[in-house]
Amino acid sequence: MEGLVSSGINTVRVFGITKHQSRFLPSSTLHLRNNSVCGFGIGVEKKEKKQCFVVAASVGGSKVVHFENTLPSKEVLELWRNGDAVCFDVDSTVCLDEGIDELAEFCGAGKAVAEWTARAMGGSVPFEEALAARLSLFNPSLSQLQDFLEQKPPRLSPGIEELVQKLKANGIVVYLISGGFRQMINPVASILGIPQENIFANQLLFRSSGEFLGFDKNEPTSRSGGKAVAVQQIKKAHGFKTLTMVGDGATDFEARRPGGADMFVCYAGVQLRESVAAKADWLVFSFKDLINSLGFVCRVLGGSLLALRTCIFVLLFHRRGKLFLSINGCVFVFGIVCSYGS
Repeated sequence: MEGLVSSGINTVRVFGITKHQSRFLPSSTLHLRNNSVCGFGIGVEKKEKKQCFVVAASVGGSKVVHFENTLPSKEVLELWRNGDAVCFDVDSTVCLDEGIDELAEFCGAGKAVAEWTARAMGGSVPFEEALAARLSLFNPSLSQLQDFLEQKPPRLSPGIEELVQKLKANGIVVYLISGGFRQMINPVASILGIPQENIFANQLLFRSSGEFLGFDKNEPTSRSGGKAVAVQQIKKAHGFKTLTMVGDGATDFEARRPGGADMFVCYAGVQLRESVAAKADWLVFSFKDLINSLGFVCRVLGGSLLALRTCIFVLLFHRRGKLFLSINGCVFVFGIVCSYGS
């Protein structure tokens, strides 16, 4: 979600990846470069200056920005693979769009809200003030919201469904933490198979007549620093030792504080916010990078169906006299399966 609490954040709209040659983007540095055809491009080059990753983009000014966190360190990979939970931002991360802008456009106030958002991005504006100001520009009714949800289904970012499935298969708990609206995020959670209790988001309020009333200011994500509070609540309630926050904006990076997220992954597949990307533990442009890095993780509590089935198979098809050998074989196979991908 947009980083309204930070000033001077330069945003780059990412349009597409034309080449990707590795599991992670294993090249030395990511940079913005001048291009006379498409304005500016984003690329990663090997030391011998052979281009291996290019993203067409548009950005004002001529500043060149280098990013050296596109290749994860060993420590970062360990945290990602062996974590207990992952919290995802929704707008411009799980989904391709900014929910409030899309709703405003549907209600006929898209330009006004977008202009206000652009002004807010240039200064230090508390999130709750920015949210209230933008909503006041179009005051959506309940019927408008219902029509929007029916006519504008969520557009998920490529690879997010596979990533969430793999995280859950590896015993990692998934949460959605958003400054957007719960009514618009519920359908997203339903598609991804994420339970309602794992959603932290704002709530639009309406009168019994359907008239817009405002938003629930008791939600932690309704104010600046709210995502950090939500992450802290999650860790405290469930005793998670390692938690990763994935998002694109300053409000997502805020979650990486003592007692909060242990690692911040900046997803720039939709929006690249330079100051946020530079501070991330890991900068990715495709969820495939996160998917491929997981490998296969066998957890003691979650168990491994593959390993269990293999053990049962070995036991059943050995004679009684070789039972001791079979048990040793099971231990050996189970060890191989559990270590795969680590």
